[in-house]
Amino acid sequence: MKNTVISGTGLFVPPNQITNDELVDAYNRYAEAFNQQNAEAIAAGTVESVPFSSSEFIEKASGIRNRYAMHKDGMLDIERMRPRFPATSEHSEPEVVTMGLAAARDALAQAGIQASDIDLVIVTTTNNQRPYPSIAVEIQHKLGCSGYAYDMGIACSSATFGLIAASNAIKAGSARNALVVNPEFCTPQVNLKSRDSHFIFGDVATAAVIQAEDEATASPAFRIVNTRQQTLYSTNIHCLGNYSDHCQENSAEDRPLFHQEGRKVFKELLPLVTNFIEGQLHDNQLSPDDLKRYWLHQANINMNQFAVKKLLGDLSDPQRAPIVLDEFANTASAGSMIAFHRYHDDFAVGDKGLICSFGAGYSIGSLLVERCT
Repeated sequence: MKNTVISGTGLFVPPNQITNDELVDAYNRYAEAFNQQNAEAIAAGTVESVPFSSSEFIEKASGIRNRYAMHKDGMLDIERMRPRFPATSEHSEPEVVTMGLAAARDALAQAGIQASDIDLVIVTTTNNQRPYPSIAVEIQHKLGCSGYAYDMGIACSSATFGLIAASNAIKAGSARNALVVNPEFCTPQVNLKSRDSHFIFGDVATAAVIQAEDEATASPAFRIVNTRQQTLYSTNIHCLGNYSDHCQENSAEDRPLFHQEGRKVFKELLPLVTNFIEGQLHDNQLSPDDLKRYWLHQANINMNQFAVKKLLGDLSDPQRAPIVLDEFANTASAGSMIAFHRYHDDFAVGDKGLICSFGAGYSIGSLLVERCT
């Protein structure tokens, strides 16, 4: 069976930055206005007051300092508290396509191949703007790729599951060169009126080219040595909004927004993740110290530190599991691929690492990789 490699990766960074201080200033002004307008009801106990936030709280709780946004306008307007942008029409290009195309072109250039060489495009995203026609088919068309394309999503593990699907397609002979595009347009799903979640997400897009090892010419290239996937149903991270909402008489305003039970997620998911990684390493006759780097999901710095300490015993070398969420915030399934894209150039041939995502679902996806050229 063919060996497959990641021969190129790409990253698109949206044009607008929003710092914690900016976000907190807008949120606190909203909270103050709400509490003043509802002072009597709050005093009577019929309405809950909105608590205030701070940059210190955000950084301690998450490690996040900054995030990028496709559309900043409206996010800091206390009368709106959501980004302002035109609705996608039949003839306009959705943000996920614009973002995905930019990341894809970056990945193709790094891999040293043309879009016409790609015969499989998989678009993996947590937040798909359009059910159909497929976003992947539009990106395939606009890049000039051949073959076939499809969308897929498994929330926080969409990117890793897509990479594994692409690798399997090449091994099975149903594709020769695959492009996995991972646009995460997350900011519209953020509840900017919630102290517990107003700071969590940012927008970004990543992409990766997967090829048979004997056809790849790029250097560095990373052989996919082993993959593993696991899902376990949980509603502790959820978004309930869908196309049927308009059929309901009393559809809640916040149904399309992100919700999580953070403490439950931390308690339940992290043991699954560390056991999952330890099992994968054991099955490949490796110890945690045999890996040069762990490119982990980027949701919360405390989750990553817990996993690293459990696997490696200490946190003395931050380069073993680099953090990018301080700059990008939580970017759903793209976080581990941002980390891989930014932190792999120092690998020598033979060095190994692990790309691992985990989150809503619960879902866990992992690729053990080794630099081969």
